Amino acid sequence: MAQISTDKKKIAELLDRGVAEVIVREDLEKKLASGQQLRVKLGIDPTSPNLHLGRSIPLLKLRDFQQLGHKIVFIVGDFTGIIGDTSDKDAERPMLTEETIAKNLETYVAQAGKIINLDEAEIHFNSAWLGKLGFKEIGELANIFSVAEFVARENIAKRLDTGKRVSLREMLYPLMQGYDSVAVKADVELGGTDQRFNVLAGRTIQPHYGQAAQNIVLNPLINGLDGRKMSSSWGNAINLLDAPADMYGKVMSLLDELVLEYFMCATRVEMAEITAMQEQLAGGTNPRDLKMRLGRELVTMYHGADAAAAAEEHFKTVHQQGGVPEDIPEMKVDWTQAPLVDVLVESKLCSSKSDARRQITEGGVKVDGVVVEDVGAMVDLSGKSEGVLVQKGKRWFVKIVS
Repeated sequence: MAQISTDKKKIAELLDRGVAEVIVREDLEKKLASGQQLRVKLGIDPTSPNLHLGRSIPLLKLRDFQQLGHKIVFIVGDFTGIIGDTSDKDAERPMLTEETIAKNLETYVAQAGKIINLDEAEIHFNSAWLGKLGFKEIGELANIFSVAEFVARENIAKRLDTGKRVSLREMLYPLMQGYDSVAVKADVELGGTDQRFNVLAGRTIQPHYGQAAQNIVLNPLINGLDGRKMSSSWGNAINLLDAPADMYGKVMSLLDELVLEYFMCATRVEMAEITAMQEQLAGGTNPRDLKMRLGRELVTMYHGADAAAAAEEHFKTVHQQGGVPEDIPEMKVDWTQAPLVDVLVESKLCSSKSDARRQITEGGVKVDGVVVEDVGAMVDLSGKSEGVLVQKGKRWFVKIVS
């Protein structure tokens, strides 16, 4: 068994940094101070292929517990992901297919391994136990809760008040997440504030199976690039697998008021340094400087120091000096002339033709350094042996060559 740390300062930071609520704090503090090894659980559903910085917050807290010597349990929700959690949704989340979930989770554990030590962690897929439950067990679990408790949740109540559909399937999700805690005998569960009802379900279900009710550590939810809650479905996320230059560039596009929150929740920069940053901002320091520090920190965490240095240099060259990066990807084609809209889609600078047309009309596309606002424009390679440079926004380039 790992050596358990009972350092009071470390325990205090564990329960304070990037934490919105602890249930029940006094009880958890006693357990942490006792020196007993706790089983600390975090489950994440693979509803998209990428883990983003919002997901990194509880993963970092999981690592904090791990570094104090506790046994961490990471659950990939391959079963719950199919059913769908609507805790943070204002409409019914559709069921996903097993094939979609299987594709999404291909690199989930490896991505989590960028933060936690997988060699010393327990990794589980909850289909291993949830897929075996029958109506008898589900009936017993459902009997512990009332419909009133479920519909009292704020987002569910709003949907019902506005006449939106709430499926019976959605009511089963908290039972499944709660049963996960029984299956792994969790002492502590981590999650975002939007998961409060679900993690409390674990506390309610565990005594039914003769287990002590788990304690809970809830983290705040951080906003993404557009100021809304970070979400893969909204496309406003900074993903752990983003290329270094993209990750750094996204950080630089953050709203200024989010910088300290990101340092607090998504990094492990020393608290004393974050306090100093707060004082610097109050004294008139340009938030851009702190965002550059944040960009270096995050890229270093997920790609290494050399990649962080290169990403910052790329940003300075392209954005601050108005230059063109040296490592522009090339797309080789077999045509001489093609519609710019098609080129933007084929090169993956835009996700669709409608996206490409929008980018063009908004003045976000350049061809060889010249803004193009005509959606009918053509890319012409005639007589251009070095190719044509196509740029979207400030950060994305591709060279079209024949």
